Amino acid sequence: MERTNVYTVTEITRKIKYLLSSQFNDLWIEGEISNFRLHSSGHIYFTLKDDKSVIRVAFFKGMNQYLKFKPEDGMKVIVHGYIDVYEKSGDYQIIVDLMEPVGIGALQIKFEQLKQKLFKEGLFDESRKRKIPEYPQKIGIITSPTGAAIRDMLNIINRRFSNVHIVINPVRVQGEGAAEEIANAIREMNEIGDFDVLIVGRGGGSLEDLWAFNEEIVARAIYSSKIPIISAVGHEIDYTISDFVADLRAPTPSAAAELVVKEKKNIIEELKSYNIRLKQNLYKRYEYYKENVNGMKKRLIAGLKNTFEIYKERLNSLKKSSVFLRPLDKILEYKQELDDLSDGLRKGFKHFIERKNNELKILKGKIYNLNPLKILERGYSVCTKLPENTIVKDSSVLKPEDEIKVKFHKGDIKGKVISSN
Repeated sequence: MERTNVYTVTEITRKIKYLLSSQFNDLWIEGEISNFRLHSSGHIYFTLKDDKSVIRVAFFKGMNQYLKFKPEDGMKVIVHGYIDVYEKSGDYQIIVDLMEPVGIGALQIKFEQLKQKLFKEGLFDESRKRKIPEYPQKIGIITSPTGAAIRDMLNIINRRFSNVHIVINPVRVQGEGAAEEIANAIREMNEIGDFDVLIVGRGGGSLEDLWAFNEEIVARAIYSSKIPIISAVGHEIDYTISDFVADLRAPTPSAAAELVVKEKKNIIEELKSYNIRLKQNLYKRYEYYKENVNGMKKRLIAGLKNTFEIYKERLNSLKKSSVFLRPLDKILEYKQELDDLSDGLRKGFKHFIERKNNELKILKGKIYNLNPLKILERGYSVCTKLPENTIVKDSSVLKPEDEIKVKFHKGDIKGKVISSN
């Protein structure tokens, strides 16, 4: 076989790359994500598969930064791009510039993913949510200054209770940068710090229009607020991440105004009713205490009379006792007892002295008998070696010519040793 055209591996790979990229340069492909990997560079790599085949996908950082959801394994998506060949390994792959989920919108997926994340972190816990003050004096409103929502809220608040102090912090409520403005406004109101409650919201719109209230930066600003917050976004059927984090969710901005401020005339009626009930209650208590005081007065008088009779009877009994009739008898009785005690003390002390003298005599006898000089009276003597003057207990310690001293009961002698055994 004649070898007329021989390619290197690189040459043939490049030819294939050119053919594929020029032929398949505008593709839409549907499949399921698997082996998803987000590289530290920001590039995304995964395989797209169906029930029979797989194809590699590269989604570079410059394009994937605009994704509105987080891709993950098992998610069905549609990607747009072109076929390319990775020359180093010879693998063909899709270079993606656009990706959308199949069946559910990207924003909805992003909403559910953030909702699940914040729920796990505890931002939605009911236990941390605070009660909205019943009668707020100063209300902060964070919304668009030109929308219908602010006009509705101001009209309702003025109609219901015109004395409330309202401060508006104007922000954009949709579009790029709106979420940052809303979050900054919440922090600003907290820095001022003298608000009883904040209302954060806007009127209705599409999911895209309301998206600023689904951003994580807004959710965390609401969570960190020291002032209770009412979320009032969209219509009654609309739910945003802000609704779940806020201390109270109002279905609409108008409903938020009604929830935060009570009707002044209703409050006045309640106060009148309360005043009437208070007077009635005070009158009942007055009658009750009046009746009880009368009863207590009667019981106190009866008790005092009873106590007086008891002490009167005791006094009469004491007056009849011998102490009052013959008071000197008790003194004479105590004198006699004192004489008896004095005699007993003298006898006891004398007996104690005699007993101690006997004990002393016994001890003196024992000491006398133990005196070594007493032994010498019976014919014994004590020999000491000179000049050390040590008592000799064994003759072997003496040598001829050693000087000794012998003590008798009466007197002593000195001598020298002639011999020892």
